Amino acid sequence: MSAHCCDHEAPAKASILDLPRYRRVLWVALVVNAAMFLVEISAGLQAGSLSLLADAIDFAGDALNYGVSLAVLASALAWRARAAVLKALCMMGFGLYVLGAALWSVWHGGVPQAATMGVVALIALVANIAVAWMLYAFREGDANMRSVWLCSRNDAIGNVAVFIAALGVFGTGSAWPDLVVASLMAALALHGGWLVLRQARQELAQ
Repeated sequence: MSAHCCDHEAPAKASILDLPRYRRVLWVALVVNAAMFLVEISAGLQAGSLSLLADAIDFAGDALNYGVSLAVLASALAWRARAAVLKALCMMGFGLYVLGAALWSVWHGGVPQAATMGVVALIALVANIAVAWMLYAFREGDANMRSVWLCSRNDAIGNVAVFIAALGVFGTGSAWPDLVVASLMAALALHGGWLVLRQARQELAQ
């Protein structure tokens, strides 16, 4: 991901004028992410997969983020920027947690169930692509809209990575592919959170 993905000068007209549609999309995204959190947390615990658990926590964080976005949607730019700061900190906190869990699992974790990982990752990918497609038109908005788009995009990338990890676990009989992917997802969350935080600070300065 390049920094260019987060550069913008002003919210796109569609993002400003089509707030009712954006609100509906956020509600759909919230419901989808809450449902996928329940699916992945259960599957991750059953399969013993850190990458699935990481993705489940990410789904929960995104559901919270969508709820915050709905709460401040009609607020002034400063309040939306403050909400984006909160969401950026949540993204970065998630990244740090997963990195710590991956380090712990190096010595204490077992080999996860590859089949469960693969099936659930594909289901999550379909869900995230649908949400990202709905949010695509709003990707050039303010920091708050930007954070929502980044979360959905990162989730879809994460789902592909979890599926690749499942193939790696199946092929090697080792937990290392699961741990590597979980760490990469954590790094992606830290990077995305920093980009949103930087943009939100610029908007607050204005």
